[in-house]
Amino acid sequence: MSHEAPHAKLIYMANQIAKFMESKPHEEGISGLSSHINDFWEPRMRRHLFEVLDAGGAGLRPLVVEAAVQIKRPADSAAA
Repeated sequence: MSHEAPHAKLIYMANQIAKFMESKPHEEGISGLSSHINDFWEPRMRRHLFEVLDAGGAGLRPLVVEAAVQIKRPADSAAA
């Protein structure tokens, strides 16, 4: 059984986008990162990203955390 954090691959992917966007002017980087995630990540992936962000954003680059306000939060599909 893997001891990898449940969202480790997603954190890695978000950080890879952020690393690229950090080469751009700050506001353009935030906009580019949020646009990429909004355009190419399915709702389930964005939901998992927000789980990480809501838990404090551990492991995420600062640009991902800053861009979160521009990322579309999917409706909660976890009906209790």
